Amino acid sequence: MRNINRRAFLASLVAAGVVVGTAACGDDSGDGNTGSGELQEVNVGYIADFNGASLVAVAQEQGLWAKHGLKPNLKVFTNGPLQVQALNAGDLDFGYLGPGALWLPASGQAKVIAVNSLGLADRVIAKPGITSIAALKGKTVGVPEGTSGDMILRLALAQGGLSIDDVKKVAMDASTVVTAFGSGQIDAAGIWYPLVGTIKKQVPDLVELAKNEDFPQTNFPTVFVARNEVAEGKKDLTSKVAGLIREANDFRAANLEQTIAATVKLTQGPEANFKAEAENVRFLTSTEIDAATADGSVNNWFKSLNELFVSFGKLQTATDPATYYLGDVYTSAK
Repeated sequence: MRNINRRAFLASLVAAGVVVGTAACGDDSGDGNTGSGELQEVNVGYIADFNGASLVAVAQEQGLWAKHGLKPNLKVFTNGPLQVQALNAGDLDFGYLGPGALWLPASGQAKVIAVNSLGLADRVIAKPGITSIAALKGKTVGVPEGTSGDMILRLALAQGGLSIDDVKKVAMDASTVVTAFGSGQIDAAGIWYPLVGTIKKQVPDLVELAKNEDFPQTNFPTVFVARNEVAEGKKDLTSKVAGLIREANDFRAANLEQTIAATVKLTQGPEANFKAEAENVRFLTSTEIDAATADGSVNNWFKSLNELFVSFGKLQTATDPATYYLGDVYTSAK
């Protein structure tokens, strides 16, 4: 999913109710096609780590926004659930979600328009001396609520014969997890790289108790989502954004070093952390995503997660991904 500089600052702003970025919001009437050749304004959210920002950075660096007839108002967030809140408030048209927040589109709060990557960066970490998941019983565990950190924690606890009720779970934003773990205020955390790397600088002998690869039956897709009203009422705009994502996906897959440089430029984040994060992600080309959509793999990824969300209490029933994954929009976009 680094020194706590820009990201921590952004997190503090969000905690105070501030969304960083331009505040303009487009008109919801019609299908969003200006018909005059002018660029369409679009409000796009992202997270300032490599997974969450790299395609936005590529679009900026390569001039893809204008190429696809778009003028972006970019807004940076610290997690996916906050972006869904902004979508529902009408402040965003499109946003980025990690796998832990995919219960939100599954519950009808957004539409998935593109798969971004398969994440491998999530970890359950513990302070030195805690060497097993079972040893977390009764311990204080920090986790950003509703994120992939929350998901990996619940998966690991279940695998270790525990439930979330067996630990003292403390909900906190991601930057606070870094601070709290480093200062010894919590015993363990559900969190992700590059933040794990940041924590290791403070606690070099921390223990990694669980990672995504420990759950081979589950894939962890990251995605881009659209506000329901935009997906349904502005199909031309949605198709343009999906087409931009396709092109940016393919550029990133073929030009990883250049993409890292563009992401550093956009976010002002540390290059070393982005490189480390990129090593914990499987990037997919548009051709691979097309094939995975056509053969049902993407829907199966979402189905597997939905079953987990039901067991976690996030969903009442395992929603059919066909109700919220607009695969045809992605595969037909240019």
